[in-house]
Amino acid sequence: MLTRRTFLNTSAAALATRLFAAPADAKKPNPELANLGAAALREAKRLKANYCDIRIIRTRNQFLNIRLNPERGTGKTLEVPGAADGGSFGFGVRVIVDGAWGFAASPLVTAAEITRITGEAVEVAKANASLRGKPIELAPVPAYTDYYRTPHERDPFEVPIQEKLELIRAAAAEAKKNQQVFSAGCTLAFRKEDKYFASSVGSSIQQLNLQSYGIVNSTAVDLTKGLSKNRKYQPPPVTAGYEFVAVMNLVENAARVREEVVEHLKSPPVTAGKKDLVLLPSHLWLTIHESLGHSTELDRALGYEANYAGTSFLTTDKLGKERVGSDIITVWGDRTAEKGLATTGYDDDGVKATRFPIIEKGIFKHYQTIRDQAALIGEKESRGCCFADSWSSVPFQRMPNVSLEAGKAGTSLDDLIKDVENGILIDGDGSFSIDQQRYNFQFGGDAFWEIKNGKKAGMVSRVAYQAKTTDFWQACDAIAGPAYWQQYGAPNDGKGEPTQINSVSHGCSPARFRQINVITTD
Repeated sequence: MLTRRTFLNTSAAALATRLFAAPADAKKPNPELANLGAAALREAKRLKANYCDIRIIRTRNQFLNIRLNPERGTGKTLEVPGAADGGSFGFGVRVIVDGAWGFAASPLVTAAEITRITGEAVEVAKANASLRGKPIELAPVPAYTDYYRTPHERDPFEVPIQEKLELIRAAAAEAKKNQQVFSAGCTLAFRKEDKYFASSVGSSIQQLNLQSYGIVNSTAVDLTKGLSKNRKYQPPPVTAGYEFVAVMNLVENAARVREEVVEHLKSPPVTAGKKDLVLLPSHLWLTIHESLGHSTELDRALGYEANYAGTSFLTTDKLGKERVGSDIITVWGDRTAEKGLATTGYDDDGVKATRFPIIEKGIFKHYQTIRDQAALIGEKESRGCCFADSWSSVPFQRMPNVSLEAGKAGTSLDDLIKDVENGILIDGDGSFSIDQQRYNFQFGGDAFWEIKNGKKAGMVSRVAYQAKTTDFWQACDAIAGPAYWQQYGAPNDGKGEPTQINSVSHGCSPARFRQINVITTD
């Protein structure tokens, strides 16, 4: 029996498919989308709003997982598969009336509903205007008519699920092929976002953003000692199609993970003390994210974003003055980086994606900003960092790809290691903590090797390091060259209340940090 809910869901899916259909060589949005967007702009103008934009968005998410666990009492291995595939479709309208924002949204995408919701947004703005202080001031932006798509060869959502399951099953089985490996698993995940943006500035922009990522993990146990250790392989998550899954080499790396987790289980704990650290991109990305990425968000510096993960030690009086790192530390905010998770054509303010320096030769130069923030620090343009994770979410400032510039060409990982007498090489991310101003921190990792007299030695365990953000980055005295530069990142970075999820990459080459405090963890 066809229920009303099934009928509505099917109808919405068919409408979304039609609206976002576009040839591979499309240069401008589907006219039907443009007509829907125009309904919001007309109504906002009729109601005398000072500004209006609309985002019509369809998202789809797919998550596939295989977990291999022993069955209690029998010793048999149980294969536990998991699959989730879902999405949403709707629109959100923002307006400015009397210097205040108003927002409203709906999952019913029709011209009549868009007109009605625009009126609601105007009423919300009028209510907010009675409470506002300084009126909203938007940085200018050109009008764009464009179609942007993530470069890709194969849409992940057009690949049969069975093909994906066979791959992750093979990788999990490879990671389990050792008696000391208690459990193993493999995951593939994909996200697809079709987005249309129109504004009273005159922009009309359609975008297709694709994300692909995966992971293989393994846990080894020693029942006699009551110990367990983990090891994972997480290839860089990317904006790309299914063709990148082959580049991940999940099965091949599963064998390495299997051997290293057993070695990790047997490895001695680190001896605490001051040590030199050589950090691989698979680890350093998270330190960049937490200490430099979040601390240079303007809303944190201004105290607007405090409840969720705090504010920032980089207050506005330090802009252009504060030495954050050594002279070799240059950090970029970049929405244009190839395959970066935050890479797109335009942000949710309609600002064209850009690249800008956050830290230059150790000095703090620029915040991440959006159109309604630029004037707050005397700037005349947005850095293009506006994003909302859904049609029903209010857009606000979110992190772009934040990346550390590579060192001199020809500088290798071995060059970093050979000048270390007593240190630790760290691969992969682990648990961490950082204070509410992004200043004092502690980071663990996924795997650790001693460095003795300029050579990589055996694995150690229970490693974490502690530092202040400025002390840590000023202790960096060498970075490997561009040939070693990689992007890692997070597809699920949270911020805001209600919480929104952003995807962001952080590129870097291996880097060396002198005399950092290393502790032995529990």
